Amino acid sequence: MKITGYRSLTAFHDWRRPVGDVNGVVESGITEVPVLLVETDAGLTGIGLGAHGDIARLFPAVEGADPRAVSTLYDSMLSHVFKSGHAGTTFGTIAAIDMALWDLKAKMADEPLWRMLGAGDRFVAGYASGLCYGLGDDAFAAHYEAWADRGFTAAKIKGGRDLDRDIARLEVLRGILSRNTARPALMLDVNEAWNCKQAIRHLAEIERRIDLTWIEEPVRRWDAAGHARIARTAKTAVATGENLTGLEQYNPLFDAQAVDIVQAGSVWGLTHFMRVAMAAHARGLPVSPVAYNANPVAHAAAAVPNMIGIEVQDFAFPTGFSVDQEIVDGGIVLGDRPGLGIEIDEAVIAQGGSSLGWNVRGGPHRRPADAGLRLVPENRRAAL
Repeated sequence: MKITGYRSLTAFHDWRRPVGDVNGVVESGITEVPVLLVETDAGLTGIGLGAHGDIARLFPAVEGADPRAVSTLYDSMLSHVFKSGHAGTTFGTIAAIDMALWDLKAKMADEPLWRMLGAGDRFVAGYASGLCYGLGDDAFAAHYEAWADRGFTAAKIKGGRDLDRDIARLEVLRGILSRNTARPALMLDVNEAWNCKQAIRHLAEIERRIDLTWIEEPVRRWDAAGHARIARTAKTAVATGENLTGLEQYNPLFDAQAVDIVQAGSVWGLTHFMRVAMAAHARGLPVSPVAYNANPVAHAAAAVPNMIGIEVQDFAFPTGFSVDQEIVDGGIVLGDRPGLGIEIDEAVIAQGGSSLGWNVRGGPHRRPADAGLRLVPENRRAAL
């Protein structure tokens, strides 16, 4: 079998609620889901999810190759762009191709990917999330009540601008999850909104009220010294890594003992996640993949020895997607459909839609000008 071509589609996910973080909120709750279809001369098609704007430049690295050589082709793609580097859009494109190749490899073996990768259990433990920053208090509580109904005992909220609001919401979350466990796991993600001193001061106040399981991305992703200082000072674990594009970017964090929970963005692909997981495992650290539509990296998460839990953000899937998995009992139950278990209805996807706000000025992907510069929480600034 040989790789012969590719096609790109754009599906849409309707979250049915505003979604976002401290950097911005998509009020419409509708976001794009880029889909890459990698075709073969045998008629099989592999599905990769994620932005792949550099596909024309990277496809020659895999064209004509046997898709089963996934690891070799991953390194071939890295080598193909080594002069200009592989970060950003390029790394996302490598990930989408990589995901499609793993899907093809498992389909050729007529097995679900989790089984082909050697997992012994189809269940993947998870924690509830939901990009919940834009929800009002009642909607916030109702959102996490729905996760508790599905057996979740761990959850993460978005915060980082209003400390009193963050603490109040963590207390609400603790009360909701307490019907499933006496000691729920509570996480706070501030999406790089703080500086080091803010993080130390705010965490000290949070920890007087909350048994916080981890603080996620307290400072900028590359700030190994800052993360290390926070890790030494705070009682809670420090989680980071979802925005790092390549294993070499983790080395400063590892060397500084600056990370307790090693994260990898699911949007960066399966091979990246598995290599990060092994690097963390060699250092006695747990790994946690950050969510993406249809949870494709759950297959790889099921097969690594140090997985602590996968982020799960929604019960539904993008329009036109059929996904062979269930979200129950506090995690994901993967099915038996070959490959990633994802089938798409191109006719439904072709009917189109529109995403409003994800990449516009002021959306969640744009860092606010005062991020990391807020000396006091926002709710107290007006009085200064």
